Amino acid sequence: MSVLSNAPAVPDTDPGDELERPAYLGTRRRPPALSLALRLSVPAAALALWWWGVGAGFVDPAILSTPPDVLQALRELVATGQLTEFLAASFTRAALGVAVGVTAGLVLGVAAGLSTLGEELVDPSMQILRAVPFLALVPLFISWFGVDETFKVVLIAVSAVAPMYAYTYLGVRGVDRKLVEAARGLGLGRARLVAEVIVPTALPSILMALRICLSVSLTGLIAAEQIGTTAGIGYLVTLAQQYYRTDYMVLCILLYAVIGIVIDLTIRLAERLLMPWRGHVAAR
Repeated sequence: MSVLSNAPAVPDTDPGDELERPAYLGTRRRPPALSLALRLSVPAAALALWWWGVGAGFVDPAILSTPPDVLQALRELVATGQLTEFLAASFTRAALGVAVGVTAGLVLGVAAGLSTLGEELVDPSMQILRAVPFLALVPLFISWFGVDETFKVVLIAVSAVAPMYAYTYLGVRGVDRKLVEAARGLGLGRARLVAEVIVPTALPSILMALRICLSVSLTGLIAAEQIGTTAGIGYLVTLAQQYYRTDYMVLCILLYAVIGIVIDLTIRLAERLLMPWRGHVAAR
């Protein structure tokens, strides 16, 4: 008699007992058209509600102009060439001020985050500056720099330096110490360690700081352009207030909103280029 004849029979595999196919763990993105429609849905609803509210008489047009009136004001600025002139003037001031403020905040944040001596020298002064509203410095800056372009650039720079410093400092302090020790073990000097390890690791915090700096700098830009200037979006706001042109007031608000959207899209693009792996972190 064969030995195999006494072995227990192997039961048939039940199809229901098979392992389930694992769920897809990657990033599922919506179709671009649907994503764009969702992003535009809330602004479009706000625009429709604004148009309907003014047209139905719930809001006095003297208080809030209708969308056609705002569009007509935009056409007037484009026809006279003032829109390009004002945007160019505002962009130049904002770019110079943000460049100075962001550079200073980045350098000071890295210096304070890397060493105890740097923190002791830099952090108390930066915390004092961060606690002081930068708009409170306007009279002092006017007495120092006058009302020319220097005053405007310095005010915008001061508005941007504190957020950049704070986020850079936290980002540098959040770098894993083991990563720094491993880089030192590979022979990286201090300069290469900062440029190739610490700053790239702190890049998420730095980019978030840049986004906040650009948003805050718009406030500094508005305040700067309402004093001693004849060009810029802030100057246009002042003219609209003097002549009580609500259409131009609303137009200026929309221009600032468009600038904010462009800034946000620019930072998002920079994040995708500099940190392509972050798109796979968030669950969607």
